Amino acid sequence: MKVQWYPGHMTKTIKEIKENLKLVDFVIELLDARIPYSSSNPEIKKLVPDAKRVIALNKSDLADASITRQWLKYFSGKSIKGLAIDSVRGYGIKELLDVISDMGASVRDKWQQRGRKNKTIRVMIVGIPNVGKSSLINRIAKRTSARTGDRPGVTRGKQWIKVTDSIDLLDTPGILWPKFQDPEVGLNLAITGAIKEEIIDREELAVKLIEKLGKIGPGIIEKGYGITEAYDTSFETLERIGSIRGCLMKGGKVDTLRASRILMDDYRAGKLGRISLELPESTFD
Repeated sequence: MKVQWYPGHMTKTIKEIKENLKLVDFVIELLDARIPYSSSNPEIKKLVPDAKRVIALNKSDLADASITRQWLKYFSGKSIKGLAIDSVRGYGIKELLDVISDMGASVRDKWQQRGRKNKTIRVMIVGIPNVGKSSLINRIAKRTSARTGDRPGVTRGKQWIKVTDSIDLLDTPGILWPKFQDPEVGLNLAITGAIKEEIIDREELAVKLIEKLGKIGPGIIEKGYGITEAYDTSFETLERIGSIRGCLMKGGKVDTLRASRILMDDYRAGKLGRISLELPESTFD
C-alpha cells in the first residue's frame, strides 16, 4: 500500500520553522507514542540539534506502556530528553513543564551574565498532523489558546501562547514530508490518522491493520470482536467484523467500507487495547 501526501502549505511551514528556530531556545517534538519512528519528521531532525530538542510521546494512553518505556530508554541513550504524556488527560504535563524550566534555567543564567535579567524562554512545538499539538498547548496554557479538530491539519499559521511570565510557546501547523522512503511509515501514519482519509483506500488500510495486529498479538482482533472462527484471509476477517457489528446491506451483503471505519475508529480510540506498532530500531538513526 503506497501512501503519499504533501499539501503545498507544508512546504511553507518547513520554511517558517527554519525562520522561527532563530526566535526560540528549545523545540518540543511531539510524537505519537504508538509510532515514534514513523511520526518523527526527518526534516525536523535535520533542522534541530538534539541538545535543543525535547521529545514528548503523546497519546501514551493508547500505546503499550512497556514499549513506550523502551522508546524512552532509546532516546535517553541518544542523550535526547524524552517523556511520555497524554495531552487530553494531562498525564506528564507537569513533568514536561519541569523539563522546559530546567532547560530554560541554563539559558537564563547565560543571559543574566550578559546583563539581561528577565529573559523569556521561548519554546516551539512541532509535530505531524493530528498528533495532538493543539490539545497539548491548551492543556499547558489551561485555556483554549489554539484551534483544535479531529481532522489532520486543522491548526493554521503561527501562534504565540504565554504559559507563564517566563515561558512562551510557539505553535506551528502539522507537517509531513515529501516522500516516505519506507512504505511502513506511510502505512502507520494512515492507520493512526495523520493522513487525510480521502486519499486512502479504507478497506485496504483496514486489511493491513488486521495483518499488523495479527503479528503484534495473535488474538487481538478475535478478542475485540468476539470472533471464534479462523479465516483464510484478512479480508474475510474484515467481513466477519462487519457482520458482527451489523454492517449489512440489502441482501445480507456486508458493507466492508463501514466495517473498515469501525475497525479504524476502534483502534484509534484504544478499544482494542493499548497497542504500539513500532519498537525502537537502528533505522531511527
